[in-house]
Amino acid sequence: MKVLIATEKPFAAVAVDGMRKVIEEAGAELVLLEKYTDKQALLDAAADVDALIIRSDKVDAEVLEAAKNLKVVVRAGAGYDNVDLAAATAHNVCVQNTPGQNSNAVAELVFGLAVMMCRNMYNGTSGTELKDKTLGIQAFGQVGRNVARIARGFEMNVSALDPYCPDNVMEDAGVSPVHSVEQLYRENKVVSIHIPATPETKGSIGYDLIASMPKGGLLINTARKEVIDEEGLIKALDERQDIKYAADVAPARAEEIKERFGDRVFFTPKKMGAQTSEANINAGIAAARQVIAFLTTGEDRFRVNK
Repeated sequence: MKVLIATEKPFAAVAVDGMRKVIEEAGAELVLLEKYTDKQALLDAAADVDALIIRSDKVDAEVLEAAKNLKVVVRAGAGYDNVDLAAATAHNVCVQNTPGQNSNAVAELVFGLAVMMCRNMYNGTSGTELKDKTLGIQAFGQVGRNVARIARGFEMNVSALDPYCPDNVMEDAGVSPVHSVEQLYRENKVVSIHIPATPETKGSIGYDLIASMPKGGLLINTARKEVIDEEGLIKALDERQDIKYAADVAPARAEEIKERFGDRVFFTPKKMGAQTSEANINAGIAAARQVIAFLTTGEDRFRVNK
């Protein structure tokens, strides 16, 4: 068995050490491709491997075609829109993610962004507090649940929207269920987005929702830039000078938006949600364990393609 870890943005060294231990103790060979600058390097490295572990690296039909022996791809992280699922299925390759491993890191970033925006980017002017404010969580998965947990420490009033999560699960977490996206935005001073980018969600958050937020509204996006309708965002920010937007993923028109709206917007220079040493280690080792489990027993609990 040969396992390729292909990461343009490498795992931390301690994470690689842990992954190596899991892989080699199972009798498999580890191949490491880090900081590669062209796709051909990935195509060459993947040619004879049984498994592939990636981060934000793109695995498309060309990669899958080149990797003749490939049986499983594990994305170390929750999102997997960088993998062509249909092509993987066509090549009989199992695709998995590692849900929950980065969730606390992303949730903590939400509050780092929230405090910074509420304090006006620390520009010396008087800001606001999170205590007693309403927080709406859009999607109550692993990240959303960690956001709710942290929000309790801030003494916020939390509600959430997730059609796939039973009301009683939210209620047990001290969260009020909401049953429409319009209500979520209309009733919450702070909204934190955690939905994936799918054909149904892309561009789904636009002018009508953002402009309906209460006075002083703050929208935080640590999910994917594609879920935002940028034209609608710009229009809402233009008309509602009390609204702010912070994102862990810069929009396509980031420079224009920053120039127009100044301290009312903030974008991290690259996707930072999972960029902690703890999340890096957790996701990497989980990916290694899932690869070995699939190759040795066929376990595919976290499969995301058909």
